[in-house]
Order: sequence, then structure tokens, then C-alpha cells
Amino acid sequence: MIPNIILPGYLAGSKDYLGLQASLENLGFKATIVPLLWWEWLPTVGGRSIAPILLKLDQTVQKVCQEFQVSKVNLIAHSAGGWVSRIYLGEIPYYDKVWGANSRVDRLITLGTPHRSKEPWAASNLDFVNNNYPDAFHDNVKYICVAGKAIYGEKKWGSWLAHSSYELTCGLGNTWGDGIIPIECAHLVGAENLILERANHSPKAGLWYGSLELIKDWVNYLE
Repeated sequence: MIPNIILPGYLAGSKDYLGLQASLENLGFKATIVPLLWWEWLPTVGGRSIAPILLKLDQTVQKVCQEFQVSKVNLIAHSAGGWVSRIYLGEIPYYDKVWGANSRVDRLITLGTPHRSKEPWAASNLDFVNNNYPDAFHDNVKYICVAGKAIYGEKKWGSWLAHSSYELTCGLGNTWGDGIIPIECAHLVGAENLILERANHSPKAGLWYGSLELIKDWVNYLE
């Protein structure tokens, strides 16, 4: 069985994903979390190079391949980790480094990833990704994009944050999403696109993509 690597989302550390790792292991799937501390994202703030995260991801992939004596892994990437992974797959220099990891990744599962965003601070990196590797770009990689349908954005108590976040991301606040990322931005053309009812964005938000109750809706794509 192909081992799995979990890549945390923006400003999140590996500890936030211990529950997801444990659930996958209990279901029979080998899972390793990229060992990130939340503050290791700070040098990337404001649209700066994401290279420090790519380096940690690459080190983890190499370690897991050596440990399990395999040539490929699956990536399970949360939030910004999804588009970071798409950079990692590609063969065009990113800040003078070519990662070209598509030959080492069997499938990429993204959980609540803003694959497109109108946020100005995300533009430089997302433009790089989407201009060079649009949609499910690599034929040798299986893409599974999971979106959450937990909160409808409205300018009222309980959904104001969702409305603001959706509006920043896609330009429309009155839409469905996981409370942070609207559904339409979490999917890619050519991918296996899923919508999980009640899936919130963050591991700290109660029921989220990595909750055991919802893992069962996407874990079969690892088999």
C-alpha cells in the first residue's frame, strides 16, 4: 500500500493533524505528517516564496520513500497545502529550484484548498501555479479535490466571517463553503471533485475534513 503524507495548511503546525493521522492509521493507512511548526510559515507571509515549506515537504517525501522502500507516495494536503503541493509536482523553476515531484506522487488529495483566490497577497504564488499547471495538470497524478458545504455566507451573526472570507476569495459572499473557502474555489477541472456536507475548514472547528465521520467519504480514494 502506498504511504500517505499529510501537509498542513497555512499557519498550521503538525500537531493540528495528529487526529487525522491517528484516524488514517486506525483505518489501515500509513500516514506521516510533514513536521511543521506554525511559525515556519511566517517567512512566506504576504505572498513571499513558499520554498521553506516545499523543502520540508520534499525532505518528508524522501524520508518516507526510504523508510517504506517505495517510489511513490500520496499527498493529503489541507488548505494552502494543496496549491503548495501543486508547485511541488511541477517541473518549471520556482525561485530557481525545480521540484518536479509528479513522478513520486501517485495521488493528491486536497482538503479545502483555495486553488483560486482574489486575495492580493496570494496572487503571486497562485498565478504561478495556475498559469503553469492549470487544473488537474499532470496526467500521471490522480487529483481528488474535497470542498466543504458547512456554512452559507451571509451578513448576519454566525455566518459573517464566512461571507467575508468567501467574498475575499471568489468575489461573492453569498455562497456555500467550509466557513473559509467557497466550494467553487476548492475544485479543479479534471479532478475528482467532492463536496462534504457539514465539513468545516479548520481542525479546530469541530467537524472538519479530517474528522473520522467525514474521512470515510474520501479515504477510499487512497485504496
